[in-house]
Amino acid sequence: MAERVEVLIPEEEVNRRIHEIGEQISRDYEGKELHLICTLKGGVFFMCELAKHITVPVTMDFMCVSSYGDTTKSSGVVKITKDLDEPIMSRDVLVVEDIIDSGNTLSYMIEMLEERKPASLKLCTLLDKPERRRKQVHVDYTGFEIPDEFVVGYGLDYAQRYRNLPYVGVVKFE
Repeated sequence: MAERVEVLIPEEEVNRRIHEIGEQISRDYEGKELHLICTLKGGVFFMCELAKHITVPVTMDFMCVSSYGDTTKSSGVVKITKDLDEPIMSRDVLVVEDIIDSGNTLSYMIEMLEERKPASLKLCTLLDKPERRRKQVHVDYTGFEIPDEFVVGYGLDYAQRYRNLPYVGVVKFE
């Protein structure tokens, strides 16, 4: 089955919104150090760009948590393939996600992180698909609310392809 990608959010809009979120986070964490936790692999593009626009000191760590595999729908089974390298106890933590879909993966991850007793724990996502939500998660910073379409680009993939697109696109199957 062949596919094509149609632009949903152009590169300029993505860049502008990331800048705005970075400014807001900088205001909210003024005088503090912020520990960013990125969910691999998709969140890396967003976190790196976002960090450039945050003016408070930041540290970073990575987790690999998945419920997709090589399909376009969440499997509902959450799998942690890489845990954090550093403890988060008593730190101000911001989880940086590429997309929130069903909420299954994030609710599991947030619950696990809360057990590690951070000083604060907030969530930032580039894309939010609220109509697909099965488990509610509180999102503190949202780039864009999008319709229930399978999207790629800016770190998001379809079978490991299209992550490097500088915009967010919708996959159309032919």
